Amino acid sequence: MLRTAFVLLAAICLGLPGLRAQDADRYIAEGDSLLLADRPQKALDSYDAAIRVRPNAASYAARARAWYALDRMDRYLLDAEKALQLDTTCVEANYQRALYAYRGEDWSHAERLATRGLDHGAYGGLRQKLLILRGEARAELKRHEASIKDLTEGLGNTNSDPEAMRTLARQYDAVGDHASALTVLETLCTIEPANIGHWSNRGFELAALGRYDESLAMCDKALELDKDEPVALSNRAYALLKLGREKEAMQDVERSLRSYPANPYALRTRALLHLRKGERSKACADLGLARIMGDVPEVEAMLLEHCGGTAPQR
Repeated sequence: MLRTAFVLLAAICLGLPGLRAQDADRYIAEGDSLLLADRPQKALDSYDAAIRVRPNAASYAARARAWYALDRMDRYLLDAEKALQLDTTCVEANYQRALYAYRGEDWSHAERLATRGLDHGAYGGLRQKLLILRGEARAELKRHEASIKDLTEGLGNTNSDPEAMRTLARQYDAVGDHASALTVLETLCTIEPANIGHWSNRGFELAALGRYDESLAMCDKALELDKDEPVALSNRAYALLKLGREKEAMQDVERSLRSYPANPYALRTRALLHLRKGERSKACADLGLARIMGDVPEVEAMLLEHCGGTAPQR
């Protein structure tokens, strides 16, 4: 009888880790369901229960999801860090910590953590998130080709992340692939037609491809949404300039610069207009300011050609 009791007790003890694991998984599943139902505070109770029965990396990473939904970034960070202390290879915890680093503009740390998550078996939706996050970080680090590769793979054939698509369009523009940038922006205009930036940027890429009539039409679309939007006015001014409508171009670029005086592209366009009127000193002043304000490719060449490589003082 005594021996039977000991056998039963041993069986129960041996079964406890499995039972606890099942309980933890059940609590996490409950918490995830509550998160989907937009009840993050209630989800915390389930995740707390999971940690009590199985305080491992997966349980802490699960609770971090609730803290993120509640915008409690202090607690989110603590749980993500705890998960990584318990298991540095935990894919979700690496994603969570990388996301925190990205939000804090620590691009290099975000890239490193996202890479570690990808290197340790990320799959499915989490792999897509890690690729997009790393692509966004690499965009900030001006690693354009690597960013394009990550974002393209992360997005796949979906249009579910417009923010990542905007970044992808910018990266294509940065490497001079205006046709690919245009393709992304055409999709963005379809899925977010009320976003003025998509139409304006589409006009910009069309102008870069020399398709000025189409560029003008896209800028007009943007200005239908906001007649005073300075970037759209600047982009339309450039298209008008290229179409020989210089008076209208100057009106647009002046309106643009009144609202956004630091736009290097508008300054470049006004400089071109000044040069056409023979106003070299005004053009050189605009070009000098454009060089300070941004990286417009043709500005340096224009300064060299028309201003001896320097701009006159205002």
